Amino acid sequence: MFYDEAEDWSNALLLYDAALKEINTKLEILNNEFKLAHQYNPIEHITSRIKSPQSIAKKIRHNGRELTVENIVKYVNDVAGIRIICSFTSDIYRIADLIVKQNDVKVLKVKDYIMNPKENGYMSYHMIVSIPVFLSNKVVETKVEIQIRTIAMDFWASLEHKIYYKFEGNAPEYIRSELKECAKIVSYLDQKMLSLNEEIKKFSGEQVAAEYHDEINDTYKSMIQESFGCIIEEENGEDTNTQESVKEDKKQGKKRFLFGLKS
Repeated sequence: MFYDEAEDWSNALLLYDAALKEINTKLEILNNEFKLAHQYNPIEHITSRIKSPQSIAKKIRHNGRELTVENIVKYVNDVAGIRIICSFTSDIYRIADLIVKQNDVKVLKVKDYIMNPKENGYMSYHMIVSIPVFLSNKVVETKVEIQIRTIAMDFWASLEHKIYYKFEGNAPEYIRSELKECAKIVSYLDQKMLSLNEEIKKFSGEQVAAEYHDEINDTYKSMIQESFGCIIEEENGEDTNTQESVKEDKKQGKKRFLFGLKS
């Protein structure tokens, strides 16, 4: 595809791959933090991909543009894509909000196909974001498409994708009608599952745990947070955590504590 632009395309792929890794890491951290704070995992699983050259070429030509690296980077927003699968619809907006609050993530475009499904019944939450990729000599803002949907929505979308390619976009009317009916069932199922989950939470003790956490002093939490990024020298100028000091303490029968654990 790019005999004259092989190096440019390789550089573009490097950026897209790096951007996917950046977003994946952010999502993993957010998911782990949420699980620790609420004993609940909002993300079922995450998949990522770089669009195939065939799909990119088809999209560029469909829009009547010349197939060049410059046009791909400028006009194809979903070369790098991440799909986040959740259990409940409430998790979709929660995760989207957490992504928006990331200081180095810029939201370029949002399409809410949950509140406004497509004509064929497709539902999902789409975001086009840009994230800085730090190279050795520059920083490059790189676009990534994020799709957030429930397990049921993803199941429906997978079947729709197969039907689309099986019939090359011209499926029989009765199949399209049945697929749209399935979309309504998926929406109803998601609503019922969310309602049931809310009822279960009332008996889980989650509210009690939340009230207990709120009682922790904010100043103390702030001090702990700052300590993770600070180095404080000992008054005598010696590092008390060296192996020699540990051995000496053990000889004297002293007990050391690290994050509440005896050593």
